[in-house]
Amino acid sequence: MLKKSFYSHGKLLLTSEYLVLDGIKALALPTKLGQWLKVEENDSDHISWKSFDKDGDCWFETIIKLPLAISEANSSNTRFLTDEEGLGISETLLEILKVAQELNPDFLSGEKGCYVETHLEFNRKWGLGSSSTLINNIAQWADVNAFTLLKKSFGGSGYDIASAQHTTPIFYIRKEDTPVISIAEFDPIFKDHLFFVYLNQKQDSKQSIKHYQSLPLKDFDIASEKIREITNSLVECSSLEEFCKLIDLHEQTISKIIKTPTIKSTLFSDYSGSIKSLGGWGGDFVLATGTISDMNYFSNKGYETIIPYSEMVL
Repeated sequence: MLKKSFYSHGKLLLTSEYLVLDGIKALALPTKLGQWLKVEENDSDHISWKSFDKDGDCWFETIIKLPLAISEANSSNTRFLTDEEGLGISETLLEILKVAQELNPDFLSGEKGCYVETHLEFNRKWGLGSSSTLINNIAQWADVNAFTLLKKSFGGSGYDIASAQHTTPIFYIRKEDTPVISIAEFDPIFKDHLFFVYLNQKQDSKQSIKHYQSLPLKDFDIASEKIREITNSLVECSSLEEFCKLIDLHEQTISKIIKTPTIKSTLFSDYSGSIKSLGGWGGDFVLATGTISDMNYFSNKGYETIIPYSEMVL
């Protein structure tokens, strides 16, 4: 039987969080860890789907009948999810597959069913793109445009899809039809002093977007110009001191726009280095500057997932 494999990289957003939704140039970092999707055709009348976490444990499974519909026998059937959670994920997955089929009517239209496995390489709570890597993998499988699939299913800026498709840092500008993507020559000589710290909670991307879009952005033009300048300057930055000044200014600028205190002021006010939120504020990873010994500050506070820049970023 026919076997296929697809792969996508995870993502981190270094600049222009929130403003990337409105077409402001952003600097995005594809991660070394991503997600696999493996498909094996068979003679059944359904899709048998299993999702595995980074430890190889099946955290979600479902049966999807062909033509596309959730089977009455559907069950998450794992120790990681309640039946309600499993059903919700099944419905979301079904919707993505239906949109993919709308974009390519030949997708899943034959007489054969299939067995599908997804394999995450990172902790699914980390916010590195478990959804975006899935959507990009399904787009490859269905032979459709991943940005269109995202727009018609999950929504969002699309920088995470662009990251899934690249192996170097990128500049990303959201456009209505086709995003503008270019390679960013970003490989800081001081990267040994850059670390990613997990805040022990996953941020809800949809809620972050909803909050941002509800705000009266009276200072948007001034802020967007500042963020553009910071994004361009970061790539040309040659010293850690200059880098810290730039990301501190970025934090202050976004803080004013979204009416939210910086993560440093709320959680780490006595830390000597700089700290920058990545993506939606309040969860997932932050970027911290300092030495390896400086990272003891975070671990002593209970933030034990600390990943050096070189181990995280492609």
